Amino acid sequence: MLVSQIATIVNEVNAEVTGTEAIENIDLNEVVDTGSEILDTSDKIFDNYVRSLIDHIGKVVFVNRPYTGSTPSVMMDSWEYGAILEKVQYEGVPEAEENDTWDLQDGHSYDPNIFYKPTVSAKFFSERRTFDVPMSFANRQIKSAFSNAPQVQAFFSMIETAISNGMTVKMDGLVNLTIANAIATVYKNRATRPAQFYPLVTRYVAATGDSSVTTANALVKPEFIRWASVTMRRVASRMAKFSTVFNIGEKYRHTSNDRLKLILHSDFVSLAEAYLYSDTYHQEYVKLPHADEVAFWQGSGSAFGWADTSKLIVTPRGDEDPITITDIVGIFFDRDALGVSNLDRRVTSNYNPKAEFTNNWYKFDAGYFNDFNENVVVFTLD
Repeated sequence: MLVSQIATIVNEVNAEVTGTEAIENIDLNEVVDTGSEILDTSDKIFDNYVRSLIDHIGKVVFVNRPYTGSTPSVMMDSWEYGAILEKVQYEGVPEAEENDTWDLQDGHSYDPNIFYKPTVSAKFFSERRTFDVPMSFANRQIKSAFSNAPQVQAFFSMIETAISNGMTVKMDGLVNLTIANAIATVYKNRATRPAQFYPLVTRYVAATGDSSVTTANALVKPEFIRWASVTMRRVASRMAKFSTVFNIGEKYRHTSNDRLKLILHSDFVSLAEAYLYSDTYHQEYVKLPHADEVAFWQGSGSAFGWADTSKLIVTPRGDEDPITITDIVGIFFDRDALGVSNLDRRVTSNYNPKAEFTNNWYKFDAGYFNDFNENVVVFTLD
């Protein structure tokens, strides 16, 4: 299993998320795993201990969702043994043939012994990212600075809380980058996969002829926000249909309401509530679909301005050049399209008897994946 050290990246993410540095390009080749149709035969398949044992598949996921017709919250799980997530799926849709029951002919033979092979493929996600945060604790030496044991314990509790907060910021940033890779990849393929990318202002002007609405003023135009809300509801309904148009792999997929994950920029949601709901009697006709909200996609900038919070500058997995995307409103995706897998957060320690202090290492491992055989749709103000 390939395990990559990403301490540098999570520190950069930490700075962008907390607003201490401006948004800059982040290379997501080092973060997101997009899977492969066959296992890599290089050293990636060997364990990370004796480096001669072959990694086992730790979890198998079958793409099996009955079709019944008409983040950020991303899935997280873990398993104790194995290293590889295997995703098995049926390719295409079985073809129909003529029903001989209603076309019997005298003297004709009907062969029931033909073998019909199912077309099945597997995709493997075998990469993991890791970092740790070190911290030393010297209990005896710090006693001179406090009056009693509870104060000492409160001091160390404060440090633990700071470490936990820092880990949470870093983990949230990595989840944002997993979403960012999906957004950037859909954006990159927007010309060939138009059903997956909605430049809302462009489509609004084309549909209504109202050229007074622009990217700069769209968020304060009630008529545009109303139309955008209806469009999003329509897209969510269409994603529930059995189709190949909402995923880059052109696989037959449907994303029912219970599988659909929606993430919208909080500024867009706030303005929709202010401009649409406050003076609308039947709010259910214009209400946005229920979604998770994010204050920014990559970083906050110095003042949480829309220009910063709605922007991404990333190098998506498989690319060498950065992509800049502005005015991102939201993303809709199937729960199997992206997520964090095999999350493992733990603490190891070592006591130094000579100097009488304890070193703790707060460790974090996880696999961040995108699967572009699953449905993803991105909305911007372009």
